[in-house]
This record gives sequence, structure tokens and C-alpha cells, in this order.
Amino acid sequence: MRQKNGVLVTGGAGYIGSHVVKQLGEMGERLVVLDNFSTGFREAVLYGDLIEGDTGDTALVSRILRDYEVDAILHFAAHTIVPESVSNPLKYYGNNTCKTRNLLQCAAEAGVRHFIFSSTAAVYGIPEGPFATESSPNAPINPYGTSKLMSEWMLRDLSAASNLRHVILRYFNVAGSDPAGHIGQSTQNATLLIKVAAEVAVGKREKLLVFGTDYPTPDGTGVRDYIHVSDLADAHVRALEYLRNGGESVTLNAGYGHGYSVREVIDTVNKVNGRPIAVEEQPRRAGDPPQLVAAVGKIHETLGWMPRFDDLEFIVRTSIDWEKRLLEKPWGA
Repeated sequence: MRQKNGVLVTGGAGYIGSHVVKQLGEMGERLVVLDNFSTGFREAVLYGDLIEGDTGDTALVSRILRDYEVDAILHFAAHTIVPESVSNPLKYYGNNTCKTRNLLQCAAEAGVRHFIFSSTAAVYGIPEGPFATESSPNAPINPYGTSKLMSEWMLRDLSAASNLRHVILRYFNVAGSDPAGHIGQSTQNATLLIKVAAEVAVGKREKLLVFGTDYPTPDGTGVRDYIHVSDLADAHVRALEYLRNGGESVTLNAGYGHGYSVREVIDTVNKVNGRPIAVEEQPRRAGDPPQLVAAVGKIHETLGWMPRFDDLEFIVRTSIDWEKRLLEKPWGA
């Protein structure tokens, strides 16, 4: 019997998934990408076979796992907008949790051995100390974080009951775009701070709204750990290698271990842009913790992962460069 060697990437036409597909493709992996294009773009998928469909379609997923002899799944498909999850929680539980359950069932039935899950620092809610460690209490304060945590629990329990092994990567604030300029953050109506600020810088938006200036932080604005998307993609590549080399199931923070405030990000955008962007201050937004920074010793030790792009100015520059490219040739037009 021929060894399984296919890799299924769900949501691989989206922002983070497409950067992972690019890196895996450059390594010669046999890839199949499944995406329903609710937020993804065909132009973003540079490698592998692209199949339009939904992660919750068990018949389709089962057929893909069989036809491509999949031995590993990297699961990115999800809704990710925190305020929307507060106003429409069932959308998030239906898509992020229920469809992940269906995907896991298909994986179990097909004998898939390796699973890498795209989770979030939102599972921590508001950490008690300055850093969130993997052992910090799970206390999400919005349905988005809860929907991801429930998926983590399902994956944990399935791994305990089967031969499946997994890596859960809890992302902090992902930002930036491919340094080579081939792909980037192209989501319509995005809410991620650096993406929005870059759109203001190139004239796509009139102004940047700052939600909350009275947090208990040094300058009153929220502090976040920003990780460049290419570094995060590399963490996924290393996670797959770790599992294939016999690594045990593990949960890891994916961040840089230090944070920047919203005002510091704006100052950096202004510096890279060469002129200030328009900013309007607003009240706090529901579901936003004051500070969220990763403790990152475990991911370095477990995966041997070391970031290459831990520089806020570089992150901002790749974001603005991508926005300029989108102005010349919009995706999905």
C-alpha cells in the first residue's frame, strides 16, 4: 500500500492559509486546497489543486482525503471577526465549531494522522498577567474565542481516542504580507488594525477608527503582539515536520513575545507612509481585552522556530506595499 502523502489545506485561499500554501508549495509538498471563497481569493493560491467547496461538506471532504491520500490536514477555514461574533454568535458556532467537528469526523474515518489547527489567543480572554502562556486559564470573552476553544477540545479528545496527533497554534495578531509581494492580506472590509491603517495610508479608507483610549495600558490604547504572516506560515511548516517526525500532540502560542500599542502602530504607519493618516477615536469595542501578548518559549523549544521578521516597521511596510499593489490590480474584481 502506497504511503499517504497528500496535505489538505482548508481555507487555503484566505490570508494566512495562502501564505502557508506558498511555503509548502515551494518545498514540493503535494497540496490540495479547499475553500468556499467567502473571504478567500483564487489568485492567492499559488500551488496545489484548488477545489471550491465547504469544510462542512462531509462527502466532499471524505472524497478529497481518499483521492489525495491525505496524511495531514492544516485547518484554517473559519470566520474571524470578533465584533461580528458578538452580534451573530450562532454563525460562528455553526461555521467554526460544527464544521470543524465534521472535518474531524472525516479525518478519523480516513485515518489521517496529522492535524494542525488554526486557533487564537482569544481563547485566553483577558489574561491575569502581562503574558498569556499555554497554561493560562481559557476564559474567552467573545463567541469567536469560544468557538475556537470548543474546536480545540474536540481535537484534544479525538487525539486521545485515536492515532491522530495534532498541533494547535494559538495566533496572536497576524499582520503584514508576503515580502516578495506575490500574495497578501486582501480580505474585504477587514478589521485587523495594520491592514486597515495601510488602507487609510493608500487612500482606500478615509480614516482609522481607534476603539478605546482609556485602557489600563501605558498610552491608554490596546496592546497586541503582532506577528508577521510569513513567520506564522513558517511555524506551520515546522509543525508539520514536527508531527511527521513523531512529535506528540501539543498546543503552542504563535507570537513574538512583546507588544505594541495602537498608538505605536499608528506612529509606525505614519513613518513608513511619510505623512500622518487620519484617525478618529471611538469608545471601547465589545470583546476586546486591554492587552494580549504571547509567552513564546514553548514554540521555540518545541519546533525550533525562530522568527525572521520581528520588526514592526517591516510588518507595516509589507502591508502598505501590498495595498499599493492591490490599487493597481485588485483581487476578485
